[in-house]
Amino acid sequence: GGTAAGSGLNAHPQYREEMVKQLSEQTNLDLKPTKNTFETMQSMAPFVEVSGALRSLAIDMTRIANDLRLLASGPRTGFAEIELPPVQPGSSIMPGKVNPVLAEMLNMVCYHVIGNDTTVAMAAQAGQLELNVMMPVIAHDLLEALTVFRNALDAFAEKCVRGITADEERCGEYAEKSLSLITALNPHVGYARAAEIAKEMLRSKRGAREVTRELGLMDDEKLDRVLDLRSMTGPPIYTGEGQLKES
Repeated sequence: GGTAAGSGLNAHPQYREEMVKQLSEQTNLDLKPTKNTFETMQSMAPFVEVSGALRSLAIDMTRIANDLRLLASGPRTGFAEIELPPVQPGSSIMPGKVNPVLAEMLNMVCYHVIGNDTTVAMAAQAGQLELNVMMPVIAHDLLEALTVFRNALDAFAEKCVRGITADEERCGEYAEKSLSLITALNPHVGYARAAEIAKEMLRSKRGAREVTRELGLMDDEKLDRVLDLRSMTGPPIYTGEGQLKES
């Protein structure tokens, strides 16, 4: 109801209230008229804020999609820790190949959303004095981003995430033979011994548990406690005095 510059000049006195009422009924939202029509015409900050939130989510979601693609890489020379559900026949040149198409789709949509946010930001700062004539592209790109992002997230959740399975045997083998386990052994056997275990693990392609047991550095009961993989993958647990709780 502020017309061109926020003054409301040449608008019917009841226009703003009636328009807000009609929009509220059509959207089922409790909409309120702005208190400052001049600011509303000048500043596109609310749209920039919403678009920026979408951008932040898109950055996180494309990282998650990349993680899933990496963890599912293989099945022979990649990580292959997880399997993504197949949603199409496969590669056009490689029969039977399962491509991470839903994760790739989400990547592309995230890039699109980030691009739309750039357009919204540029258009928002292009206003001059009381008027911003770039509002149409702000509305177009923000609504488009909301629509395609919502659809992509729904499809990704339903057709990809819900069907992910883990290769428990392969994950267990990776974990047991990981050189990072030396970090947990270090406080108990000392730096020099831990380095010796690591070198033997690399040479013999065996796990930390087997090598440590062979060297007679720790009994099985203590090994199970120190190399408890589940406790290593959770957040640290602190005592009431702020000290890290012992394994």
